[in-house]
Amino acid sequence: MTGLAALNDMDAPAFEALLGSVFEHAPWVARAAWARRPFADIADLHAAMMAAVRAAPVETRRAFLNGHPELAGPEARARSLTADSASEQGSAGLDRMGEADAQAFDRLNAAYRARFGFPFIIAVRGRGRAEIRSIFEARLGRDPAVEEATALEEVAQITRMRLDRLITP
Repeated sequence: MTGLAALNDMDAPAFEALLGSVFEHAPWVARAAWARRPFADIADLHAAMMAAVRAAPVETRRAFLNGHPELAGPEARARSLTADSASEQGSAGLDRMGEADAQAFDRLNAAYRARFGFPFIIAVRGRGRAEIRSIFEARLGRDPAVEEATALEEVAQITRMRLDRLITP
């Protein structure tokens, strides 16, 4: 783990090397946040990173959301998830599903992407497969703008947990 004081003293390349993977396939978030140093605490760092995502143009935000893997989807089956995503999906048992559950998640993933244009995003740590599936089904009926905002809030939860594992106060 890296201390907050050390993080605040890092040059841009070192900062990006450490935090570039916190936001799935989006090192630009760390690059944008670096300019807002020094951070008073991890919450301040996280707020700067989320502000970068929220301030990004619509097309960039949409590409960012599309950089996330589907739950129990093709990347998971091919074992090509990032280490963080593999650990998170595994914590919810999404890497150990029977055929019926896998097919149900495939159908939900396809329906969700068709409706919203990006993959379903949820902070899975501490949740079981049945709970995730229930939330997945419920969110399919939402308004697209509400769902995008919800997806960003889920990203905020995921990334805060990741930062808490990387940075010490």
